[in-house]
Amino acid sequence: MRARSFVYVCIVYVGALAAAAITCRAMSTLDPLVALALADVAATVVVFVGSRRANNSSIYDAYWSVIPMAISVWFATLAPELGLRAGLVLLGMFGWGARLTFNWVRGWPGLHHEDWRYVDLRKKTGKLYWPVSFLALHFFPTVLTYLGSLPMLPAMQSTAAFSWIDGLAVLVTAAAIALETISDEQLRSFRAGKPTGACDVGLWKYSRHPNYFGEILFWVGIWLFGVAGGAPGWMVAGPVAMVALFLFASIPMAEKHALARRPEYAERIQQVSMLVPWFPRK
Repeated sequence: MRARSFVYVCIVYVGALAAAAITCRAMSTLDPLVALALADVAATVVVFVGSRRANNSSIYDAYWSVIPMAISVWFATLAPELGLRAGLVLLGMFGWGARLTFNWVRGWPGLHHEDWRYVDLRKKTGKLYWPVSFLALHFFPTVLTYLGSLPMLPAMQSTAAFSWIDGLAVLVTAAAIALETISDEQLRSFRAGKPTGACDVGLWKYSRHPNYFGEILFWVGIWLFGVAGGAPGWMVAGPVAMVALFLFASIPMAEKHALARRPEYAERIQQVSMLVPWFPRK
């Protein structure tokens, strides 16, 4: 059952990538950012069709890590040459994306399972679930990953000399990937040995959501590469949108869910930093 589920998901994503590639080729005379936007929408529609057919919106979850890697490859083809900055951007994006995709693969039970957030949304929206799913669970995250990925284009196309901003970008993206990797492994080990209760080991002693903090840092790092390459000021919208997503949507939703299951989680909220790792309050 699980193997068949992954075969289905792979077919959906091959179709999505093919739709994106065809769109980019057909729109090659347009501005690259416009062509990318149209390709991103085309890929999202294909994934949505796959989600609707399987009656499972969790099929979209891998989009978050798979599509930015594909975008980085396409941007690389538009660069006059692949210099050090472009190489580091590709390395960072694939290091982040491959790890996150692998983490999703080993944790997803299959098509019989759907994320609890989507299950709750089904109950609240009823017959309107699939239109809402397209807008909120498919299209909106696509917009966020699109905005977050944009700084890669000026980073790869720039011929500016390697600078201290590039060095900072390397440190931030490397720290982000390490932070996400360590926190995810600590959470996985904790759940394997203690399936109930909130994780309070390792980085989780100092932050209620260290993995989310790492995710935000990663997109900040990608933006810094763009800044080093002369990205326009408006591209800061990428990391700003990511911060807003976690602060005003992902974290409040997760904590509301945790409190409903474990009222004692309120004590953890009072004692442990929400996002940035810091020493617990007494």
